[in-house]
Amino acid sequence: MFRLFKRKPAAPEPPPSVDETAAAQAPHHAEVAAPVDGGSAAKAAPSVAPSPAAVADAGVVDAPPAAGWFARLRSGLRRTGAGLSGLFGGSRVDEALYEELESALIMADAGMPATRHVLEQLRRKVRASGAQTPLQVRELLRDVLAELLAPLQKPLDIGRTQPTVIMMVGVNGAGKTTSIGKLTRHLQRAGCSVLLAAGDTFRAAAREQLAAWGERNAVQVIAQQGGDPAAVAFDAVGAARARGVDVVIVDTAGRLPTQQHLMEELKKVRRVTAKAMDGAPHEVLLVIDATNGQNALAQLRAFDDAVQLTGIILTKLDGSAKGGVIAAIARERPVPIYFIGVGESLDDLQVFDAQAFARALLD
Repeated sequence: MFRLFKRKPAAPEPPPSVDETAAAQAPHHAEVAAPVDGGSAAKAAPSVAPSPAAVADAGVVDAPPAAGWFARLRSGLRRTGAGLSGLFGGSRVDEALYEELESALIMADAGMPATRHVLEQLRRKVRASGAQTPLQVRELLRDVLAELLAPLQKPLDIGRTQPTVIMMVGVNGAGKTTSIGKLTRHLQRAGCSVLLAAGDTFRAAAREQLAAWGERNAVQVIAQQGGDPAAVAFDAVGAARARGVDVVIVDTAGRLPTQQHLMEELKKVRRVTAKAMDGAPHEVLLVIDATNGQNALAQLRAFDDAVQLTGIILTKLDGSAKGGVIAAIARERPVPIYFIGVGESLDDLQVFDAQAFARALLD
């Protein structure tokens, strides 16, 4: 979900001098990745898409989830859904039902705090409504889950500043670079121009993967051969300001939250990005693999403590994940979930909808 804001047309501010930042110590020879046909960087530059002001007034521009997407979400949650829905086929509402539900939620990676909260709220609703059948209890459970998850459903604000700088973080293998490619497509459909920064300078394969997504979406990629990730972010923000680009997405190297020296490097990228533009990064998004279960919650805590997260992209809800971790997030560290991924295509990254998620889980 995007919320696009009007802004007065203004000439882009010149990028700050490299001398003004600690990133000046790194070699600044960032180059713009050219398309496969070998054209020059300048020739390859895509025309700037209409600004958000030209696209929409302030307001949400994404449509509700399509029926096809909902079917994929329901399929992706089948492990968790089967464990929950199978409990309501009996004829009695008794303590045994609540005990089985408690076990199912814990097995679905909801964790004890969220499980206790859900059961307490469910018992309260059952008493208040006078529900007498398991199927009625299932409907009330859907309401409880939707209420628990509702605070996580927030729009991604784009256009308060130009550019809006988004920093992407996460562990290796979570689907971070792929999510950048999909997010780029979403932003383009909302009328935003996008520039990518290949801040994972440790792996050549990461730069190549991001360049491939840039070619696929016809956007430019600022990259370096080795060097300082913070310098790449600095150069990308400066380039976006000079060109009037709407959004900069900064990729970063995947890392384990236990690798303290790498987490310090991530903090440096954040600091230097702020030197390139006051207030940047405006969004710091953590990409989480939903198959990681309760370990995903540990990742969330560590990255939030290090770089102050503003949102989450939850990937790989494609059949092998146990979706209860989203309840654990809501109860223990309620960082907004902007998007969830239910497949590998560009259209499989969808805005998070609390009602749809609860419905898919218990249909």
